[in-house]
Amino acid sequence: MNGTSKQNEPILSDSNDTKISEPNHNHTHSTHDHVHSEESLRKIVNRLSRIEGHIRGIKSMVQQNTPCPDVLLQIAAVRGAIDKVARIVLDEHLTECVARAAKDGNIDAEMEELKAALDRFLP
Repeated sequence: MNGTSKQNEPILSDSNDTKISEPNHNHTHSTHDHVHSEESLRKIVNRLSRIEGHIRGIKSMVQQNTPCPDVLLQIAAVRGAIDKVARIVLDEHLTECVARAAKDGNIDAEMEELKAALDRFLP
């Protein structure tokens, strides 16, 4: 069941019809164009694809009644992999986007955007 939420975020559902909100990635920044190298994007997408496969593997483990400690170990591995992707994205943002904003004289607005994003990202 795919649809759209009130915030214009696509809605996905799993096999139990649980709605999962997926962020809208067609965003624009008021301070700069969001442009990154093809190589950087490819590396991030490849990591996310591996994580996606790992999650499917965990789902299979649960369906096969794999012992809980084994499942938890795999979930911890996925959590670590996601954290690594987040660090790569943050590093890319700092080295590319923030540096570009500083050069263009938009550093204050860029820093506010970064702070807002970190507030949403960090627990």
